Amino acid sequence: MSVAYDRDGRGEPLVLIHGLGGERHIWEPTLEHLTGERDVIRVDLPGFGASPTVPKGERATPWVLAAQVAAQLDELGLDRVHVAGNSLGGWVALELAKAGRALSVTGIATAGLWSGPLVRKPYLMRGVAKGLMPVLPLLLAAGGVRRAALLGSVAHPERIPRAAATRIALAYARSPGFVNASENMRANHFTGGDEVHVPVTMAWCEHDRLIARPRTLPFPARETLLAGCGHVPMYDDPRAVAQVILAGSAARSTAATGRSA
Repeated sequence: MSVAYDRDGRGEPLVLIHGLGGERHIWEPTLEHLTGERDVIRVDLPGFGASPTVPKGERATPWVLAAQVAAQLDELGLDRVHVAGNSLGGWVALELAKAGRALSVTGIATAGLWSGPLVRKPYLMRGVAKGLMPVLPLLLAAGGVRRAALLGSVAHPERIPRAAATRIALAYARSPGFVNASENMRANHFTGGDEVHVPVTMAWCEHDRLIARPRTLPFPARETLLAGCGHVPMYDDPRAVAQVILAGSAARSTAATGRSA
């Protein structure tokens, strides 16, 4: 099964992986800062955007999602690549590192670094979004509605253009793989930190309402803070996000533990 992707730029290959309920276009604000230095490959995880879902009856765990991304790398003739991911995408990036497919990992508000499984979560807001899909473009034309709809994920909803806000909301509402991926994300936590042997950068977002910065990490990593940013920071501060990714993907030696912010 292939995953949908876009590819732009020049330099060493860099795979960007979105979070739960997102799609590859969420990275668009960062591209002007990345493509001059990296061959950027933005993927849609299985069940999101334009990618097919995992086979019926298969659990969409982070490691299964990582295996599908790795299969796409095989189709592209790529062995090891730099990987950056947001939220669930950060966890998938770590799984790629465990599988020996990453040159480096940059995780932004990375999911799965909790101590154990999380309780199941009702999907009330997603149900509302699905019910409103026919009128979402009209509703999101109002700045106040855009702010209310997006403030849980971003710190500055006013920086997201109407068309982009509509695309984000529709991706969240209609992704067929959402429930499978969400339930398997919440039912598990990241393990096998001793199998990560590449430089790792963990970026945390100052105004993240969804994921807290863990006190400790199960692998050596450089940690940094994205000031003024929410859980999905690509529109909050695209330059800062790109700078973190470029720095993380420039690392060559074994990552050293340290908190820079």
